[in-house]
Amino acid sequence: MLTLISPAKTLDLDSPLPTRTHTTPRMLDHAERLVEVMRGKSPEDLSDLMGISEGLAELNVERFAAFTTPFTPKNARPALYTFDGDVYRGIDARERFDTRDLTEAQKTLRILSGLYGLLRPLDLMQPYRLEMGTRLLTDRGSSLTAWWGSAITEAVSADLAASPGPDVLVDLASEEYVSAVDLDALRADGVRVVAPRFEDQGPKGDWKVISFSAKRARGLMAGWIVQRRVRSVRALQRFDEGGYRFVPELSSPDVPVFRRPRA
Repeated sequence: MLTLISPAKTLDLDSPLPTRTHTTPRMLDHAERLVEVMRGKSPEDLSDLMGISEGLAELNVERFAAFTTPFTPKNARPALYTFDGDVYRGIDARERFDTRDLTEAQKTLRILSGLYGLLRPLDLMQPYRLEMGTRLLTDRGSSLTAWWGSAITEAVSADLAASPGPDVLVDLASEEYVSAVDLDALRADGVRVVAPRFEDQGPKGDWKVISFSAKRARGLMAGWIVQRRVRSVRALQRFDEGGYRFVPELSSPDVPVFRRPRA
């Protein structure tokens, strides 16, 4: 059983790390070649390509220029403690994970990345901005998903085979990032793909997916799966963090729905 999450735009590059344990990204050779492509871009190019401000573009030109291998604890940080968006605040690994939880996360949690492909939580990374939906022209095609081709899907498949529990992929990633995984190919190989949906109640009593709330909920579930050592789809129904509860009458076998009433 394997859980997929997206990366975050916000990065924490300064907080003290709660562990010295780290691993090396397994697709670092691909990332190095991708960085070479990005080093050919000017700040104006990056601003247009990624729809970011001039200041952010200049910062990321500097980051690509400074990218260096091999990764060490002196020049890189573990991904789980570097990404700092809503999903990662939901996981709250710094406060909630102990050593055994980190060992479990290394087996069962994966982070999709435009630059690094597929990261384990303790894989070292250097700062970057390169979203999976970027329409980047390379010798492999006109997008980042074309750049990665089948590599991410193959890595997910191998990690699923090595993970504890059944061949179930829990999709807690955004559509932009999970598009880099060939879910149909995985299903054809017997993998069950489960994509939980998180809805919040609006002021008029209506129910809808609210982006920032759903991101945090995905993080809460990802962390909960790790800490509870979840090994089945049925066990996901017990998720009750952040005020969310499973709603069986609205759920389908592969899209369990969780709702949180308005306070």
